[in-house]
Amino acid sequence: MKNIIVTEEQLAKVIEKIKPIKEEEKQGSYMAKQQLFTIATLAYKMWENMEDGEQLEDWMETKIAQSESSIISVVKSFMYDEVKNNQKGMDTLGFDDLVIGA
Repeated sequence: MKNIIVTEEQLAKVIEKIKPIKEEEKQGSYMAKQQLFTIATLAYKMWENMEDGEQLEDWMETKIAQSESSIISVVKSFMYDEVKNNQKGMDTLGFDDLVIGA
């Protein structure tokens, strides 16, 4: 690749265009919502297509179990942070808000 020469003005324009992208990255996990949607959609699709009692390969069952454990850990932490940040007590949580698991 050859060297590219730009003026200070051109460089300033490029930096201004990059700043909003960097600011979005600082605002948090903007990809998490998309990833959760993908996980939920694909898991539901697989659940729909599986027959009752259908056997999966061992490695598939292991991955599903690991994924379940990971999601439960994330949701529990997220819910705790939400409760802590909103200064709500446990009495304000409904049964539908609770995640039971590892």
